[in-house]
Amino acid sequence: MKAEQIKELFAQFEATASEYEGIECWSARELKHLLGYSKWENFQKVIDKAKESCKNAGEQISDHLPDVRKMVPIGSGAEKEIDDILLSRYACYLIAQNGDSRKEEIAFAQNYFAVQTRRAELVEQRLLEYERVKAREKLSQTEKQLSSVLYERGVDEKGFGIIRSKGDQALFRLTTQQLKKKMQVPDGRPVADFLPTISIKAKDLAAEMTSLNVQNKNLKGHNPIEMEHVDNNIAVRDVLTKRGIVPENLPPAEDVKKVQRKLASDGKQVLKDTRKKK
Repeated sequence: MKAEQIKELFAQFEATASEYEGIECWSARELKHLLGYSKWENFQKVIDKAKESCKNAGEQISDHLPDVRKMVPIGSGAEKEIDDILLSRYACYLIAQNGDSRKEEIAFAQNYFAVQTRRAELVEQRLLEYERVKAREKLSQTEKQLSSVLYERGVDEKGFGIIRSKGDQALFRLTTQQLKKKMQVPDGRPVADFLPTISIKAKDLAAEMTSLNVQNKNLKGHNPIEMEHVDNNIAVRDVLTKRGIVPENLPPAEDVKKVQRKLASDGKQVLKDTRKKK
């Protein structure tokens, strides 16, 4: 997500915030549009999931998602009364968590409502951390799928580890041990947990290409599959280096497990801050 888009979304979310009895809140009807939902019925399904999450957290739904009525214009100066829900920041956070994170508006909202002191630069930083965590999760899923594909074609778990290592060597021009030493990766931890986002996505792309080509080319056995994976990593490396990005020269990133724990704890902090305002 580009900085300009983040600032635009930030301004929109800020503009729709209001205060009711000293508590910061949002209208569900207005939030619906901000999160990219066109139909109220579809958005209500997400709200229902948020209510369930609220209940499971031991919170009163009425404290965070009270039902209200509001007047809306229908043309020619006339108005009609419709159902609405007044949402606390914690409720908005739960709604975002239960939305489709593939939508940019949802991804933004998940981070916007989690940041305690809402400033555009803090939201942007959290979005970068969030993107890295999601990229790491996606790589794990891709590698699991690739392992399954290779197993069906005569490559066991040990063979998959060797093929993956050869791919890393083609991408980074360093052996796994050399890369771990350079990035100061602790023993027993995968290199991917300390790679920057672009390197994680590079590994993921190469693995996706291998998974697809192994099936399309009907490759079987260790050697042809290893060659395919090495070639795909070389191709991805070529794209990066042509744009001035040398994977092995990028600085290591923070342990992704720590970042995951930090992001996961934000929900409790949002609830704590919401309670303080009551």
